[in-house]
Amino acid sequence: QVQLVESGGGRVQAGGSLRLSCAVSGRTHSNYCMGWFRQAPGKEREFVAAINWSGGSTFVADSLRFVISRDNAKNTVYLQMNNLKPEDTAIYYCAAAYEPMGVILEDYRYKSWGQGTQVTVSS
Repeated sequence: QVQLVESGGGRVQAGGSLRLSCAVSGRTHSNYCMGWFRQAPGKEREFVAAINWSGGSTFVADSLRFVISRDNAKNTVYLQMNNLKPEDTAIYYCAAAYEPMGVILEDYRYKSWGQGTQVTVSS
């Protein structure tokens, strides 16, 4: 089991950028796929991005604006969000899933979740 703590959320104007961080502790997160999900009020949780344990494989829902990365030496996963839009307003969650090969897109396969960090984009 791993513990996850997100940070970096906040309020930004449309067109701005934010970088979210997810600090990982507990069991080593080698062989763990890390994902970012978000949930807006009244909406279902949706996939944002995922990265495999080595960082060599990623999948990003909006690859033109968002970038996922990880620094295993620092036990941290990042989500760089650029050109933010009001529709990006949501609580962003970091999640971990044991997966020695690729990336995971389905939220039900992630067994560890952080508490979330609020991102608010104003127009």
